[in-house]
Amino acid sequence: MKIICVGRNYVDHIKELSNDRPTDPVIFIKPDTALLDSSQAFYYPSFSKDVHYELELVYRIGKVGKNIEAKFAHKYIDAIGLGIDFTARDVQSRLKEKGLPWEKAKAFNGSAFVSSMRPITEADFVSPIDFELQKNGESVQKGNSELMIWNIEALIADISQYFTLKTGDYIFTGTPAGVGPVAMGDVLSGFLQGEKLFDLAIK
Repeated sequence: MKIICVGRNYVDHIKELSNDRPTDPVIFIKPDTALLDSSQAFYYPSFSKDVHYELELVYRIGKVGKNIEAKFAHKYIDAIGLGIDFTARDVQSRLKEKGLPWEKAKAFNGSAFVSSMRPITEADFVSPIDFELQKNGESVQKGNSELMIWNIEALIADISQYFTLKTGDYIFTGTPAGVGPVAMGDVLSGFLQGEKLFDLAIK
């Protein structure tokens, strides 16, 4: 399986990082070794002093497909949940300054946390989806699916032109504003439509 991530998909997050608004989805991929499931803790990597959380809606692919039209995209999703795209911001900044790829900052071991997933429903495609991240009990990020520049159907249509989607793949759909640093001892908690899906310890 692979983890497909979308960058710069929320206007407010683009502004907070002083980035340009893209004209097409910004896509990058994490390897399966980046996956961190809900039974594990996140261990702070030794190569960074500034790791940030980025909460995202995550969709799981349920069958193989490529060149998928947006109107059929919903047929390829079988579950929805939350994820955290952990980013070594200091490493990313150094790489960006040199015009180099970001994999060391974005795709390191354990950098793609995925919560427990629930089956997708028709309502998930027609109703706004609220999600929230709390750090040590305080709300730090709130998002809504309607605020995405490209919704999941548009993302699948774009992604599947370049990469064949396979059963078990995850799509991270981008993060809203409010990203920030984590420290050892923190606990991150994620909520989807008000339901807690995870508590994640930072060690």
